[in-house]
Amino acid sequence: MNIKEYISSGILEAYALGDLSEKERAEVERNLMLYQELREELTQVEEAQEKLLFAAARRPPALVKTSLFEKIDAAKETKVVSISEASTSSTGFWKYAAAASVTIAIISSYLAYSYRSKWLTTQNSLAEFIAKNERLAQDYNTVNQRLDKIENDLKVIDNPAFKRVLMKGTDNAPQATASVYWNESSKEVYLSIQNMKELARENQYQLWAIIDGKPVDVGVFDGNLAGLLKMKDIGTGAAAFAVTIEPRGGKATPSLKTMQVIGNVVKG
Repeated sequence: MNIKEYISSGILEAYALGDLSEKERAEVERNLMLYQELREELTQVEEAQEKLLFAAARRPPALVKTSLFEKIDAAKETKVVSISEASTSSTGFWKYAAAASVTIAIISSYLAYSYRSKWLTTQNSLAEFIAKNERLAQDYNTVNQRLDKIENDLKVIDNPAFKRVLMKGTDNAPQATASVYWNESSKEVYLSIQNMKELARENQYQLWAIIDGKPVDVGVFDGNLAGLLKMKDIGTGAAAFAVTIEPRGGKATPSLKTMQVIGNVVKG
């Protein structure tokens, strides 16, 4: 249990004023038995409320005090005071005392309600502020990641060690185009899609390198690719690259009848 957070909730003030439900009071009393810090805080709350009550109390008019002392003096002289006289003389005083008590109770209840309402409003505002900051942080990280990717892609594209192999559409997909960036020294391969259709969920595209007349798997990918995609490293001597449509996860050998694009490696 977070003692400081529990204290700052204002529930002890509401408990001292009797503004809690029976269930809430029972919970507070259980916590008071368990934690000495709460008991000490409740004592301070009660003392503060007592000071507030005295500060808000209305002083009875001077005529009440004068009247009361006159009756006391009369009692000393006669040593007999009728019930009717005592009742009449004290009526005014107790009216003011009752009014003061009601006023104090109203002020105290209002302050407790106002304090708790403000605390709840502050908590909601703080939660909204934190959520907004988290969204801004996520957006900032997303933008940074995109910028980092663009920077890395440009490093590959501008690097003369990477050969660009343009793959054009076959009869299966005349409008399709894609490019491969291949570094024969480091064996790295990157793929860039210019125009390739979306596939059904059970299928994926698979990139192949033709080395020594044999197709070599370079990895699978989906059609919604943006920027460069790092594919599998391959050996030296690739003569061409091609893309086929295969079941999701790819195959060991290509389905030539589903070939979408192909391009030859330009020597030199």
